[in-house]
Amino acid sequence: MSIAVKASEITLPATNQGWPTVFSYLCAHFHRITPEIWQARIKAGKVHWFNGETITEITPFQPSKRLCYYREVEAEPVIPFAHKILYQDLHILVADKPHFLPVTPGGEYVNECLLARLQRETGIADIVPVHRLDRDTAGLVLFSVNPLSRAAYYQLFSGGLVEKQYQAVAHLTAAVSIAALPLCWHIANRIEKSTPGFINAIVPGAVNAISDISLIAKTAELGLFKLTPHTGKTHQLRLHMLSLGMPILHDSYYPQLLPKQAPQFDKPLQLLAKTLSFIDPVSATAHSFISQQQLQVAHQVSG
Repeated sequence: MSIAVKASEITLPATNQGWPTVFSYLCAHFHRITPEIWQARIKAGKVHWFNGETITEITPFQPSKRLCYYREVEAEPVIPFAHKILYQDLHILVADKPHFLPVTPGGEYVNECLLARLQRETGIADIVPVHRLDRDTAGLVLFSVNPLSRAAYYQLFSGGLVEKQYQAVAHLTAAVSIAALPLCWHIANRIEKSTPGFINAIVPGAVNAISDISLIAKTAELGLFKLTPHTGKTHQLRLHMLSLGMPILHDSYYPQLLPKQAPQFDKPLQLLAKTLSFIDPVSATAHSFISQQQLQVAHQVSG
């Protein structure tokens, strides 16, 4: 059994939709967790209000009140790849994340995530990522370690003031395989949630996803691509590569959602968040970070 060290927080809905107790709300909201598990957690004092006051099975539902609980999983996967801290100061930390490791807890991952690893390594409890990176994607992640300056770093990303570049490897289409380098594409379309809800799709409508993609090296079958996202939609680069007819190698979501299975450590998604550049909003320093990781098959393409 893996139990989260830090509590997860939720805010109860502002309108009571028929839940007489907090317990009944939890059972309805987290439908994959049985009532018996919630009963055991409540009895053990693992569910409490934000001020630390524990609840019971008969605690009345209280609209808009913040509730804390501790995530648990029976068997948490262990990711056998190391992360690395590339930079740390009084305000930020930049980490190089391996493939397969989630940035934050979710699903069957509680303590085996980049955030928990960094908290243990640095001893800093109040550390948060200021942008997201898929579990399947390797590379650079920026964290805030100072709540007083945190908003300024969030605003970097919301204001489009961070330059990010990725690398990817994909099988080439027949036409691309015989074309001269460099080849460049500018992609602008609309991405929205699809079914099931954890995947996305390109749909008609106003543009909300923009990327520039360049083929920078190739063999007869494989290509090494540089990808520059100008927006931050979930799975944007994976979908934009798919739209070119060249889905990223070892993608288990696109073009076809594969059945859930144990991590295939010998076949990581060939997508890497390679560089991260921005002007520090606190120190005015020009930062430019480069991942020290290499895509598993990139050497087959680039040399």
